[in-house]
Amino acid sequence: MKTKKWLMTGTAMLLVIGLLAGCSGNNANQNNTDGSTNAEGGNKTNAKAVELTFWGDWGGEGQAQFETMVDVFNKSQTKIHVKYVLQQDMITKFLTAATSGGSPDILFWDRWRTSLYAPKNVLHPINEYLERDGISRDDYYEESLKELSLDGNLYGLPLTVDARALFYNKKLLAEAGVEPPKTWDELADAAAKLTKWNGNKLEVAGFSLGDVGLFNMYLQQAGGQMLTEDGKTNFNNDQGKQVLQYWDRMLNQDKVYKVGFEQGLGEGQDAFVTGKLAMQYTGPWMLSTYKKYGKDLDFGIVPPPAGPNGDKASVMGGFGLVIPEGAKHKEESWEFIKWWLANKDNALLWAKTSLNIPGYKPALEDPFFKDDPFWQPFMETLEFAKVRPNHPGYSVMEGDALTPNLQLFQQNKQSIEDTLKKAQDQGDKLLQDNLEVK
Repeated sequence: MKTKKWLMTGTAMLLVIGLLAGCSGNNANQNNTDGSTNAEGGNKTNAKAVELTFWGDWGGEGQAQFETMVDVFNKSQTKIHVKYVLQQDMITKFLTAATSGGSPDILFWDRWRTSLYAPKNVLHPINEYLERDGISRDDYYEESLKELSLDGNLYGLPLTVDARALFYNKKLLAEAGVEPPKTWDELADAAAKLTKWNGNKLEVAGFSLGDVGLFNMYLQQAGGQMLTEDGKTNFNNDQGKQVLQYWDRMLNQDKVYKVGFEQGLGEGQDAFVTGKLAMQYTGPWMLSTYKKYGKDLDFGIVPPPAGPNGDKASVMGGFGLVIPEGAKHKEESWEFIKWWLANKDNALLWAKTSLNIPGYKPALEDPFFKDDPFWQPFMETLEFAKVRPNHPGYSVMEGDALTPNLQLFQQNKQSIEDTLKKAQDQGDKLLQDNLEVK
């Protein structure tokens, strides 16, 4: 998944400040790395403290959010001191450091990378830590752990989880007399009623089809899977045809969308915010942005509509924290990760600081999530969302074979049959070429 840039609302910032006040200074209820309390206050860096470096590529608000968690941890005990280091082109630098002895101690990790890099022996398994400290895998979404695993080894814990859900403009749906859709047919029918053309100019798109990367989600909704069990493409079939026929219906028959519509509005123009887009698939990372428009954007969210046979699907993404194999202080690194990602209070602090959905499920029982109707559709969706296939060549296949062919299809330059066949032929070759990680 791409790095998300988060915008914090004033209310959220005040909440964070209040939480920090309760977690720093001389508060007798501070959490230590083992979950106990520290009556003596914060970590005053000294020669005895083990110094850890934490690499990440989130700058701006993301950096401030990471530094918030680092500061609270440092003040919670005196044995370990963590420093967040912003790294541009982080993966390239990490791979170089892994062979030169300069690895960080903790690494911010886009989970889908695990199947690509774990075979290079640059990540340290945490299975023994998990068992030793009695941390239950049931406290995390199984899919998120699957994405951090390879060949029986778990390489980190989930920091965030996310999935696509359907955002809709309440005002536009009310004016068109339609309800939020629950099925493919309802989605297509609603989109047609919500679309407004002025001659050849599309003024309001009923539904966005701008992200061909969501093919995986649609395929699952059609009852399919992206790869076979033996690691070959699995979309040149009836399920794949159903997806493209559905797209063709909305693009070329009902004309609810025009390729490139959002980009054509000009820089800085958000089609959903300005009321030019009635419905779209996006994730929880957009909540803070859309909420800040208040009465000017009255929106709702529902889980993704089910496919022709009632199949529900969404694609789970998110990030984790991992320990590089070259880390000099693996035990202390694990203490930091455990403090953050296996403790309800600290996972919740992270959620309120960053407005992310935390990877630690017990934190989701808090009223912060339970009492906010905007989070509920995502909670429902995460129960059935699946991660991308755990194959070292999957991302290459999707990016270099499937996506270009889907774009040609959407541009009416290629038939359904040719699109799926070419994507299959090119994709199977790329999967095979990238089966062995070098």
